[in-house]
Amino acid sequence: MGRFLDTARRVIREEAEALRRLADELDGTLTDAVDTILKAQGRVIVSGIGKSGHIARKIAATLASTGTPAQFVHPAEASHGDLGMVTRQDVVLAISNSGEAPELANLLAYTQRFDIPLIGITSKPASTLARHSDIILAMPKLAEACGTGVVPTTSTTMTLALGDALAVALMEQRDFSAENFRDFHPGGKLGAQLARVGDLMHAGDALPLVTQSTPMSDTLLMISQKGFGVVGVLDKAGYLSGIVTDGDLRRNMAGLLDLTAGQVMTRSPRTIGPDALAEEAVHLMQDSKITCLFVVDPDGSQDVTGILHIHDCLRAGVV
Repeated sequence: MGRFLDTARRVIREEAEALRRLADELDGTLTDAVDTILKAQGRVIVSGIGKSGHIARKIAATLASTGTPAQFVHPAEASHGDLGMVTRQDVVLAISNSGEAPELANLLAYTQRFDIPLIGITSKPASTLARHSDIILAMPKLAEACGTGVVPTTSTTMTLALGDALAVALMEQRDFSAENFRDFHPGGKLGAQLARVGDLMHAGDALPLVTQSTPMSDTLLMISQKGFGVVGVLDKAGYLSGIVTDGDLRRNMAGLLDLTAGQVMTRSPRTIGPDALAEEAVHLMQDSKITCLFVVDPDGSQDVTGILHIHDCLRAGVV
């Protein structure tokens, strides 16, 4: 078992060293690539075959999800009609460690024929891909971590990291924000982490609201009907002035039905704005040991727009 661990650690260390070399050897060609993509009116067409193809798919997905429209085109399929997916407004990002993948030949010829900018990622600056490229993102020529020199390991790791570097550089140049990222990731854990309070809150007729003068008999009925275990109390201007919770009911059991909501309520309750992250709302509820938050306009007026229960956040995967 120790031998296997030694092998695994060696592979990881070799690939980590390769990434360090890649970072050290990056030059102005990355800037040229970013500028070329930013100027393009179309998409980034990413292509590669074999392991490079798998990396190309990931790079295309990362670009697309971070504000740079991108699409993977399989080079073999490109030769059988998919070249029609590539337009003169696009930029082609072709990946081949050796730079000699024959499947890329027709795509390279197509970019030259229609003056489509071509960015090549390769470790061979004298290769066919490099000769056809307008911009070469050259990777260090290092041994693969497999020990035999034939299994794409170090090279694919560097290519993946180079694609990430390109995507993040473009993202920062476009001022791509967490809110933009959320628009492209509405599902899964990422979507849940970036969900806004306004996306999950209850509004309109679902709101449990009474006025300060509402008798407690009607207030109890409202709490029961709406099912949140709490009711918001509005002042004469229609703004939130307090809430009535189970704790307030217990503290006023003696003569409760002779009182009004304004007499029983807790003043200055915890609230949150609709644009706050749902994750922030969960932390606020947990810290305050409460299960509901009224959502108010962020202008400080305490105008109620919704209510959020912690169960809403949990159902959405916000934890």
